[in-house]
Amino acid sequence: MTYNNVIYKIRLNRDRSKRMPTSISMEEAALLGCNPSESMDEVELKNIQLSFPSPRTLTRGPGLATEDRIETKFGTILIGIQGDRSKPAILTYHDIGLNYVSNFQAFFNFVDMRLLLQNFCVYHVNAPGQEEGAATLSDAYIFPTMDQLAEQILEVVSHYGLKRIVGFGVGAGANILCRFALSYPDKVDALCVLNCLSTQTGWIEWGYQKLNARTLRSKGAMTQGVLDYLMWHHFGNMNEERNHDLTHVYRQYFESQVNPTNLGMFIDSYIRRTDLDITRELDPMRKKDVRTIQMSVLNVTGALSPHVDDTVTFNGRLDPVNSTWMKIQDCGMVLEEQPAKLSEAFRLFLQGQGYAIKLFRKNSLPEGKCF
Repeated sequence: MTYNNVIYKIRLNRDRSKRMPTSISMEEAALLGCNPSESMDEVELKNIQLSFPSPRTLTRGPGLATEDRIETKFGTILIGIQGDRSKPAILTYHDIGLNYVSNFQAFFNFVDMRLLLQNFCVYHVNAPGQEEGAATLSDAYIFPTMDQLAEQILEVVSHYGLKRIVGFGVGAGANILCRFALSYPDKVDALCVLNCLSTQTGWIEWGYQKLNARTLRSKGAMTQGVLDYLMWHHFGNMNEERNHDLTHVYRQYFESQVNPTNLGMFIDSYIRRTDLDITRELDPMRKKDVRTIQMSVLNVTGALSPHVDDTVTFNGRLDPVNSTWMKIQDCGMVLEEQPAKLSEAFRLFLQGQGYAIKLFRKNSLPEGKCF
């Protein structure tokens, strides 16, 4: 046998050893659902079905909440209710450009929050005309001021017979909840606020927002300038590392799902806000004479949010004994980009307020059930 023949046989045996076996054992056949005599080449994956995740939307999902409409002295508002009404109440208020569905649906359906909400009932408040499919408010309608929007919350609390609430607000909604807490401290146990501004509008913000509000109301359509502002307001400055799928969803939502005229009225009310007029007083003898938020406050912002400095200013006006400032890294819109960190912080905050929270194991949650 020549040298070349030896090399050829070695290579042939090596190739054969790499081939898939032509027969399978009884155990393998049972797992694959075929006869042992069949070759592996004849096995078909008959029961495999491809599944694709449904596209993310900001519209109302099935089973999210029951909805009520309440007549107030400042107009009709929509309330969404999640959970058992016999449980302690969490009351939410959304930011500009959003409503309770687009602002809170994803966060309150996050797995950790669904477990937490077995211990609470959530009342979502919508500003007038900001809900899904809202009809355009008439020209004769006078949109409530920020203080009047806070007064609407009192009517909601009275309507449902709520003795005390935990406030949970974002942006403009956070400012409204702070006003309510200042006016009715006996109705609020605690506040969790995100990107909350405590001061009146500055000249740059006033001019830019005034132009946006006038454009929305006069043209009745979303413009590129307003769209860019809303994206900056919620996400901050964008870069290549941010979640482009998420920002695309929000951009599409602002373009097609928001009533421009009604949004213009809400923005106009927001830029006319007055200062909260609160003061940090460390002298125990003088504390009772100053205006301050008396209940515990969890003051949250994202490291990439354009409102970080505003939350620092707000924190500097709160009593350090009952307030906590928290900046969450790698996000601008905390509810969407870091829900796990925020839900954990919110759970610990509620436990610190004396709420006995019973958390069930995640695998004990009924499949597909939404709270």
